[in-house]
Amino acid sequence: MLLTEPTPLVIWGSLLVMTVPAVLLLGSPHILREPGRALRQLFAGLRRGRPARPTAQEAADAVRFAAEVRVAADRATVAAGQWRQRWEHADEQQATQWQAWIDADARLRDSLAAAAFRSPSPASTCEEYAARERFLHRAVAAAVDRGDLPATAMADALAGHQGWDARLHPVEQQLVVNRAAAAYRRLRYEQSAQAERNAWRDAQSADCAAQALRRTADEAAIRANGFRSPLPTGATERRRTARLVPAPAM
Repeated sequence: MLLTEPTPLVIWGSLLVMTVPAVLLLGSPHILREPGRALRQLFAGLRRGRPARPTAQEAADAVRFAAEVRVAADRATVAAGQWRQRWEHADEQQATQWQAWIDADARLRDSLAAAAFRSPSPASTCEEYAARERFLHRAVAAAVDRGDLPATAMADALAGHQGWDARLHPVEQQLVVNRAAAAYRRLRYEQSAQAERNAWRDAQSADCAAQALRRTADEAAIRANGFRSPLPTGATERRRTARLVPAPAM
């Protein structure tokens, strides 16, 4: 009778459908206290259990994000190369300033050795004073041309400021020039060393940022490849292929 007449079959099916929630409700005291909340959680769990299929919009967003991150990663890689070039230039400048300091220190040692055998003798005549003044100006100008002294040293020597004394003997004047040059070269080296450290830190930071963007770009590309199936391009290509098939001849 159940197999030949539909009415009993419908009745029994309704009873079974109504029995399942009742069994679930009776199986837990928590469910008996809050049956409405339990049913909502049950249906929510069933919905979460179904695999969510990405939409075409989500797939398109993933592909666009992967492309944008790839462009950003490429630009960051180029920028990291430029920062590394700056560091290499700063490293070369540091080596140059180091050698210049060593040369200035060697000239200072020679001047110290020469001044040790020279007794102080002030200028006795105006002509001798003028000669010593010209010698001082030439020595300072030569040091400025070599880069051993800043450009302001020439103005100070002409004005007799900052310890420049034209009354000293030429040997003593050369010692003063070489001592100032060694101090200035040391300062320039310390500045170049600090610039090299800053450039190295910037290059390392740029390289880390580029690596992080490349990793993000690779992950985004993998995610975009997994989302390519929901895109409507496949359907478009299939329709386009169908249109390209020639119609049968009459």
